[in-house]
Amino acid sequence: MLIGEFRHSLDAKKRVAIPAKMRKDLGEQAVITRGLDSCLFVYPQAEWAKLVEKLSQLPMGTLSTRSFVRFLLSGAQEASLDQLGRILIPEYLRGYANLGKTVVVVGVHPRIEIWDAAIWDQFKSKAEGNADELAEKLGELGVY
Repeated sequence: MLIGEFRHSLDAKKRVAIPAKMRKDLGEQAVITRGLDSCLFVYPQAEWAKLVEKLSQLPMGTLSTRSFVRFLLSGAQEASLDQLGRILIPEYLRGYANLGKTVVVVGVHPRIEIWDAAIWDQFKSKAEGNADELAEKLGELGVY
């Protein structure tokens, strides 16, 4: 299962190591794309295929649907894990996510998110401060 939070550095070739405990679930081939909240999404191939299928079922007559599908799919690129479990992050995706030297790899089943460490710390701090409110809203939906 893709869960957990791990800090890593981008190496000189702009690769990031995927934590060993996530590699099995991610597989040797993945898809990396723009995510939400200034992070990158990394999907196992099978999960990516499910997502693309869902997106293809949405009504394309809606501007917001077309925009989101374009946003997600146009930024996508297949990524292979090397022998050391690293993936290369393309320049346009590094720029989109404002990735610096230190990144955080976050497991958010069914995907991995890659964040710049400073942006992640801000996001996490805000989410922790609103945890009770978020739980209340999820409770209203019957999720939590």
